[in-house]
Amino acid sequence: MDHLMPGITARRVPTARVTTHVLEAGEPDGTPVVFVHGNVSSALFWQPSMLALPAGYRAVAPDLRGFGSTDRAPVDATRGLRDFSDDLGALLDALGLPAAHLVGWSMGGGVVLQHLLDAPGRVASLTLVNPVSPFGFGGTKGPHGELCAPDGAGSGGGAGNPDFVARLAAGDTGDDSPLSPRRVLLAQYVKEGCVPEPLEAMVHSMLTTATGDDHYPGTSAPSGNWPGFAPGDRGVLNAMAPTHFRITADDLAALDPKPPVLWVRGADDVIVSDTSMHDLAHLGSLGIVPGWPGEDACPPQPMVTQTRTVLDGYAKAGGRYTETVIEDSGHGPQLDRPEEFRAALLAHLAAAVAV
Repeated sequence: MDHLMPGITARRVPTARVTTHVLEAGEPDGTPVVFVHGNVSSALFWQPSMLALPAGYRAVAPDLRGFGSTDRAPVDATRGLRDFSDDLGALLDALGLPAAHLVGWSMGGGVVLQHLLDAPGRVASLTLVNPVSPFGFGGTKGPHGELCAPDGAGSGGGAGNPDFVARLAAGDTGDDSPLSPRRVLLAQYVKEGCVPEPLEAMVHSMLTTATGDDHYPGTSAPSGNWPGFAPGDRGVLNAMAPTHFRITADDLAALDPKPPVLWVRGADDVIVSDTSMHDLAHLGSLGIVPGWPGEDACPPQPMVTQTRTVLDGYAKAGGRYTETVIEDSGHGPQLDRPEEFRAALLAHLAAAVAV
């Protein structure tokens, strides 16, 4: 396969749900660490992190359905992120891994959090890297994720930028527009000014995203609430809508066992933030999206605060979590600050293995 770094192998693994394309590195009998990518990307984004694991570990990175070279199975958004989570469980079964350390980035953070909720005994530890809020992306307010409107208006498939979607579908590798995949990667996935390697593999990875109603961005429904649309029931962005995906502190408090959690985030993330440039409410507050109904009705979603609130509840119920903030880093600290990310991850894994 093109775009593989030395030391990485690839194969397609049949499972009970989909045939999943998987990257692997390290020792076949080593302690398994499973890396789950985010939206509009694939396992290729994890290659440097996989190779950075020391001896004794086995790195596994699947492409989620509709990304990379995994089956283009449709996403049922009414299940939230469970299509992806269940696919992950089926892959662990197929690989004969009863338990693993899970690392999830962005949307992948929501996938592994959902998997923890559904199968806590299979999660040796959890690492969340700039994860989507446990209350979904868009359409909520306050630390406990109250819906701004009952229908989740402002979130889901209608929030996808049609020009960006069209450029993905066309395989655009250029840099002539701020909405080209390459420019989005360099300005938003990482801290602007950083050029992560292998860059061309990552641009290629973004272009493997399946587009359309069943994939990215998904369907949309009309709404009488600002900004005029609500989540649909199909596709990737709807799977993260707050009407479909929601994990509370009470949900995590009920888990047994409670594996240790590492939350790593870049201090300068513009995607998952309390002032996210992808949150229509925040853009409305800046006057970029017209008609914003105001702070009381639809304030910017406090995404980081919401994650901290849920993890604080986990800790109060007997769980353990560590928050690590990496300075001068964007949405992908594993890409723009790989040494700091590696240090945090390895310390977390070592502590979890020692327990």
